[in-house]
Amino acid sequence: MKKVLIVCLGNICRSPMAEGLMLQYLANSPLQITIDSAGTSRWEMGSPPHPGTQKILKEHGIDTSQMFSRQITLEDFYVYDWILAMDQQNLTDLKRMAPKGTIDKLHLFLSVLPESTIKDVPDPWFTGNFEETYALILQALPKWREIFER
Repeated sequence: MKKVLIVCLGNICRSPMAEGLMLQYLANSPLQITIDSAGTSRWEMGSPPHPGTQKILKEHGIDTSQMFSRQITLEDFYVYDWILAMDQQNLTDLKRMAPKGTIDKLHLFLSVLPESTIKDVPDPWFTGNFEETYALILQALPKWREIFER
């Protein structure tokens, strides 16, 4: 069983959106995979996804009723095979938190799109553009699937 953790700052916008979309995208795959999301901060702990994220996921038939923000834990660095940061600041924060021997699990979410000039998934909390976040996540999903299938 492969395990993937997707991380953003508050775990209410980008990472739960990516979690829901990745789960849906891989639903018919023969992969045995666990996908979860977390935040680097405690600011939104226990909160449901942002209404903008809920709206996008609902439009695509994804239920968010069991999604609640949580902060990444030290145990997560050992449990998960891949920890995918939504932007460079999240990656920097994760590298600072990572216990020795776990840093190789950390990856930038859009790093699978080397031809793209966009390296970070913009935070719609600040931009208000949940559609842009959705589109960028979708672009990366086929590449992540290829990696997980190896």
